[in-house]
Amino acid sequence: MRRKIPSSASLQAFDAAARHGSFARAAEELSLTEGAISRQIARLESLLNCRLFDRTGSRVKLNPAGTRYARHVHETLARLERDTQYIMGLPEGNKSLDIAVLPTFSSRWLIPRLNGFRSLYPDITLNIAASTDPFILNGSGFDAVIHFEHPAWTGMRMQFLFQEKLVPVCHSALLSPGDVDKQLNELPRIHRRQNPDAWHLYARESKISLDNPGLGVRYDLHEMAIAAVMAGQGVALVPRMYVENELRRGLLVSPWPESASLNKNFCLVKPAETGLNEAALEDFERWLLTEITPPAGASQKQA
Repeated sequence: MRRKIPSSASLQAFDAAARHGSFARAAEELSLTEGAISRQIARLESLLNCRLFDRTGSRVKLNPAGTRYARHVHETLARLERDTQYIMGLPEGNKSLDIAVLPTFSSRWLIPRLNGFRSLYPDITLNIAASTDPFILNGSGFDAVIHFEHPAWTGMRMQFLFQEKLVPVCHSALLSPGDVDKQLNELPRIHRRQNPDAWHLYARESKISLDNPGLGVRYDLHEMAIAAVMAGQGVALVPRMYVENELRRGLLVSPWPESASLNKNFCLVKPAETGLNEAALEDFERWLLTEITPPAGASQKQA
């Protein structure tokens, strides 16, 4: 059965008229006549068997059905334009991968290392999107996800990458010689909103006494907590791998033990079935594993 899909001309005319609330201004935007806009919208209303505008003389106003349809049409056209620009930007003959990644891992670990990937695989265009929450991979448009283990990935192919372990860190200027455990208790604590019990659990397992472990500001991302730590605003539990450079340079310090229980397993999650980009995905996976676990005797590249 033939699909009932309006023409792109009708959709663009409707979108412009809906945004401007005027056929005349829509015509000006699209370099058409007002009569052409009116005819395109009439064709669209005929296809839908539904009026989209209330007309009073020369004035038009979206009715409830038109308001709802306008939102969906605008989103669809915007998405189509983004996809078109993306395809136009691909060099001929190149392969591409779309990878969803947790934001802090992306900005503090993955992206700083991508020059190495590009030098090895110059024919692969790697597109990175931030994703904080697990989602259904099939049909998402992504070739793979770098995320922690979660039931959402059931049935997918998973490659273990590393175990994220948390450690307290603070700006070096906040510590003075003396009892570091006592100073940990006195420093303002910084929390991640998604892990509100982290400081309670850390105090219990480390045997470091903390008065009111839940007290302190809360941020959504490790990246935000690290920024607060760098600004000297307190101490945060963050993955050591994200602050290795700052610790090495002495900007941040961590004289306290690493948490033994506050950890998550991170994986490269791939669709259950191989796809058209499987060869490029295999190259990315191979590079990723090498970066995370360098060969024995080799030093890991600095970010």
